[in-house]
Amino acid sequence: MIQPQMPETENWSFQLDVEKLGWLTINTPNAPVNTLSRKAIEELEQLVVRFEELARTGELVGVILLSGKDSGFIAGADVSEFDAMSDFSVLPEALERTHALFSRIEAMPIPVVAGIHGFCLGGGLELALACHYRVAVNDDKTRIGFPEVNLGIFPGFGGTGRSIRQAGPVDAMQIMLTGRMLKAGAARGLNLVDKLVRHRDMLRWEARKAVLQKRKSETAGFIKRVMAMGPLRSYVAGKMRAQVAKKARKEHYPAPHALIDLFEKHGDTWQAMSHGEIAAFVPLMGSPTATNLRRVFFASESLKKQGTKGVKFARVHVIGAGVMGGDIAAWCALRGMSVTLQDLDMARIQPALDRGKALFKKRLKKKREVEAAMLRLEADPSGKGVARADVVIEAVVEKLEVKQAIFSGLEDKLKPGAIMATNTSSIELERIAEALKDPARLIGLHFFNPVAQLPLVEVIRSSFNTDAEIGKGAAFALAIGKSPVVVKSAPGFLVNRVLMPYMLGAVERVERGESKELLDAAAVAFGMPMGPIELMDTVGLDVGKSVATELGHAVPEGSKFDALVKAGKLGRKSGQGFYTWTDGKAQKGEVPAHADLAALGRELVKPLVDMTEVVLAEGVVANDRLADIGVIMGTGFAPFLGGPLKARADGRA
Repeated sequence: MIQPQMPETENWSFQLDVEKLGWLTINTPNAPVNTLSRKAIEELEQLVVRFEELARTGELVGVILLSGKDSGFIAGADVSEFDAMSDFSVLPEALERTHALFSRIEAMPIPVVAGIHGFCLGGGLELALACHYRVAVNDDKTRIGFPEVNLGIFPGFGGTGRSIRQAGPVDAMQIMLTGRMLKAGAARGLNLVDKLVRHRDMLRWEARKAVLQKRKSETAGFIKRVMAMGPLRSYVAGKMRAQVAKKARKEHYPAPHALIDLFEKHGDTWQAMSHGEIAAFVPLMGSPTATNLRRVFFASESLKKQGTKGVKFARVHVIGAGVMGGDIAAWCALRGMSVTLQDLDMARIQPALDRGKALFKKRLKKKREVEAAMLRLEADPSGKGVARADVVIEAVVEKLEVKQAIFSGLEDKLKPGAIMATNTSSIELERIAEALKDPARLIGLHFFNPVAQLPLVEVIRSSFNTDAEIGKGAAFALAIGKSPVVVKSAPGFLVNRVLMPYMLGAVERVERGESKELLDAAAVAFGMPMGPIELMDTVGLDVGKSVATELGHAVPEGSKFDALVKAGKLGRKSGQGFYTWTDGKAQKGEVPAHADLAALGRELVKPLVDMTEVVLAEGVVANDRLADIGVIMGTGFAPFLGGPLKARADGRA
């Protein structure tokens, strides 16, 4: 078959077969995932012009768009270009050009079919929606969605309108407002995908049939579309605003609110929605929120490069079945590891197994998957799993002598190369390792409560550790879907060191008679996910007191804090702390009136920001970006501010 003359491209390859089917493959050079860079879009523009010519002459009967990467289809636009693209003199023209290109693809007189596997996100999904038909692999690796809201923007290549055309206004807006990634089956149910296949090797065959049969995707039905019509649209928009306001303040995260405004103004037709997108999108791209969220994104991505490559982990042994140990064990089992969980007896282990089952039911849904996860989580009172484990994690009470006793008897039982780690929250590793023959082998893997929700793991490096041990620790954190930040062994490390002055400062104010509800509301108004008093209850008052003492912060005898601990009122886990807890929620009273909640919040957060500067100066973390991303992931510090150090540099903290 003689191949037609095509434009030279770096990101795309094209092959015409004997049936006059054009196979267009995207393969971003020197990158693990495909992205739609400006160069890739310019090249696609040239290719589409050529496709139109070949279609007119009858040499091309259809185009099938596939990915050449195992990681997936297209992960979105190239985020590394966003800072340059935020220039108002550049962005509108670039968006208009991409809109015109995608409309041109949609207007092609021949079928254009997208074959999707793995990640199909953001601009990648917008391109797929501009195709006439979409086939996706129905396996667990396929993820489809619009995560742009996490970068302070919303879809900008016409995807707002096209997603509404396909899924209907309510479902499409929910996907965009939440940034939620859908599995293939859910995307098919919402009409974002037209056909599912079981394996990637079936994509080509099914896409070929779609072209030859000239299939076209059906749009959302009238019942779904009616929610965007007339007065109903304003009603729906109002409901969306109320939901979004509960999770994202407009002054902190303007993008979801701007998207709802766009829908209310232009959502009567999908074409109007897409056309109105550009004017609403442009001011968001250069906003402080989007700029800071991009900084957080790049810092987060950099964490993925820390682990040693090629290290495999199959078995984990956790010593200590309390809240932290049990939840670490359950999380590892959820992520596919075989886990043995050790404590003194079954009475101590069983509650952890029960919590694990509840987690599996919540995350896995299907009964067989829950049962498989439960089989991976095994009670092990006698510690037989130690000898087989690739990773052994100690997560017992925060007492030096207890930890030393455990490790002194553990060292000789481990297999060669296994990671030996402590989940200590504040004690320096050098002190724990004093009794070991090889103190270099002990590293810290500090998880955060609740384990299933907080992404950070502090990989703690002592003066004895080698790069190899720390690299393996970071690799393990990545293997279980966590984000590792390497920190130097020092009291409190990074997160607890900066958290304690913040939480204890708020506790002292409550001791003096200030309203806990007011203080918590002020912290949330500043941008924290929860207030310091609620956080202390969530961490556990006993843990808080122990860490405070370890870090040299006295908890005065006779204080309310001290009395609560002595009475066993330890916060959320006991049902009573500073707050009463019912069904996992703090029962709060009325918030007293205050002239400027956000200003009070900045005042409350100041000790945290001050201590982050101290920790960086002491070299506990390598640089300001690691400090900022570690504090964001470990404490929930306002991502839209870019982290405590970035916030202070900008005069916002």
